[in-house]
Amino acid sequence: MKRITYCLLAALIMLAACSPKNNKTYVMTAQDILGNPDYQAMSYGGYRAVTRDTVPTVEDIKEDLRILSALGVRLIRTYDTGGGQTPNLLKAISSLQKEDPNFEMYLMLGTWIECRNAQTDSVDHTGENLAGNTAEIERAVEMANAYPNIVKMIAVGNEAMVHWAQSYCVDTKVILKWVNYLQDKKKNGELPASLWITSSDNFAAWGGGGDEYHTEDLTALMQAVDFISVHTYPFHDSYYNPTYWLAPQEDKGLSDRQRADRAVDRAVEYAMSQYQGVVDYMHRLNINKPVHIGETGWATQDGPSKSNNHSADTFLASYPLLDEDGSMYGINGSGAADEYKEKRYYDQLRNITNRKGISVFYFEIFDEPWKDKTNAMGSENHFGLIDNQGQAKYVLWDAVDKGRFEGLTRGGKPITKTYNGDETAVIDAIFDIPDKK
Repeated sequence: MKRITYCLLAALIMLAACSPKNNKTYVMTAQDILGNPDYQAMSYGGYRAVTRDTVPTVEDIKEDLRILSALGVRLIRTYDTGGGQTPNLLKAISSLQKEDPNFEMYLMLGTWIECRNAQTDSVDHTGENLAGNTAEIERAVEMANAYPNIVKMIAVGNEAMVHWAQSYCVDTKVILKWVNYLQDKKKNGELPASLWITSSDNFAAWGGGGDEYHTEDLTALMQAVDFISVHTYPFHDSYYNPTYWLAPQEDKGLSDRQRADRAVDRAVEYAMSQYQGVVDYMHRLNINKPVHIGETGWATQDGPSKSNNHSADTFLASYPLLDEDGSMYGINGSGAADEYKEKRYYDQLRNITNRKGISVFYFEIFDEPWKDKTNAMGSENHFGLIDNQGQAKYVLWDAVDKGRFEGLTRGGKPITKTYNGDETAVIDAIFDIPDKK
């Protein structure tokens, strides 16, 4: 009996030693990484100034990567290949790997795809910015070949098909063309065979919404990609489509905290229903590809502070117009933008998706002040889990307490807590949820 036990133990040890995580010669692939809860995903932008002209240096990015790694993030997503950030990011990851062979960080490399005359007064959705798009794709090919142990996926476009991206969106056939171009390069040995190709877009553009996107080109695109990358933003829909968000009659009399919990739980259900809508449409087409969440997030600020003592109910009177303070998600808007709700959304969504084997490229790790440089308090500047002063928001306070950031800095500053670590202040700052009428 003892001999059998020892043999079984030895076999288990050998099996563990041969597993990808313990085999130093094993090269992780997209298939290994996506859906793996040990490889948490995050959207990454390292810009710290109010303009993208100030490119983060390699050393800046190495600071950021150490923070991401401390949180268990092993997979990050970028949005374009131009400018200086992505080349510096690849250099930074490579440098950290040389310093520590056990350092792991993989990349879904984004490419920016846009229509002809994008971001101008003469936008032309009937064509594409051929020179710009070609340059984006070719740089992605070069980067994937130069850093095959880092670049594991390429995303063709970012919200480039969804119709509300009026300043730059393209026809689905443009995305399909470039996806097929990259897939052909894989077949011809001009790209790593294990590299996965996708497009990262809104759930509706992937067929999870109205019939207007249900085209032959979308079917062909679903067949062409290696996986589907879906965006879902209950935060934004708390203003634009608030039916799910508004507090029902049974929430009257509950505390602001209880109402916030219930509203964010509805938001998580809403996000997962949009994700499921894409899965269901894909299955209707008899297609079966992995589906992951390429982007979702929750802003922590928008407009005036709660100390202005305005009523959230004014949101209903002016919907869908901006209130007098220009805030859609703050105290006079939907009341979505605060640190308590961000934590609830992040935690609940991660719990569900980890259990289901769904990767979430959460948007985003750091606040980026260039997003809305004319309005420092605007929500687009405040989707990070860490603010631009290097303070961990409420969602990461536990990580601070556990010492995960010990010895790490951003901009030379140690990672501390927002609100000076006063949880009561976080609770007091919760914006109330407007009631259904």
